[in-house]
Formats: sequence, structure tokens, C-alpha cells
Amino acid sequence: MNYNFIGIDHVQLAAPPGCEEKARDFYGEILGLNEVDKPDNLKGRGGCWFKCGNHEIHIGVQENFVPAKKAHPAFSINNLTEYKNRLISKQVTIKEDAPIKGRNRFFIDDPFGNRIEFLEYEI
Repeated sequence: MNYNFIGIDHVQLAAPPGCEEKARDFYGEILGLNEVDKPDNLKGRGGCWFKCGNHEIHIGVQENFVPAKKAHPAFSINNLTEYKNRLISKQVTIKEDAPIKGRNRFFIDDPFGNRIEFLEYEI
């Protein structure tokens, strides 16, 4: 084999038509991610893209949208407790789940009902 996987480039989450304003508010303002320009040839499809570390989160428009309630991206973050408090101050509902040894974590839903996890590994 002459190839190796080197990582994940992006994760795409679906959202309903007309989602862009809510997506920019939530992913940009509330979560604190920076929006990146979509390529010109994809702009007509709607949605928007955000930078997350070395990766991207793509919010794509899906007709007949149904939120992902189980499948989800998990964002690794430093200072998880501080970030959790930031989200609480912005009236984001925090959801707890079964603990995983060596990780602290919590979940939220985006404005479209998609599940999102945030976690920090214990040192």
C-alpha cells in the first residue's frame, strides 16, 4: 500500500433550508468557531463552513431534514469546565451522559437538533 490516512478533513452536519443565519449565530457566536469561505462553485448549495482546530465543520442544507440524535461530532477542547460555563451563560442546555474513564464530557444540541459532544481527556 502506498497510502496512509492522515486525519479527518471535515465533518458535515445537516440542517434545514434557510439555516445559515442560525448556523452562523450558533457555531460562530455561541460556540466561537471562525467561519471559512465556501468555494465559489459550492456557495449556491447554501449552508456554511467553520474552522475547528485543523479541521472544518460543514453545515449543509438538506431537504426533508431530520436531526442526528445519536450520530455526532465530538470536539476535543482544553479547559472544558470553563467552556461549559461559557455555553451555560449563553443559555445553551447542557446534557450529561454516562461517564467514560479518563474523559470529561458533555453534550448539547445545535439549533437544528443535531447532537454535539465536547470532551477533555484527563491528564
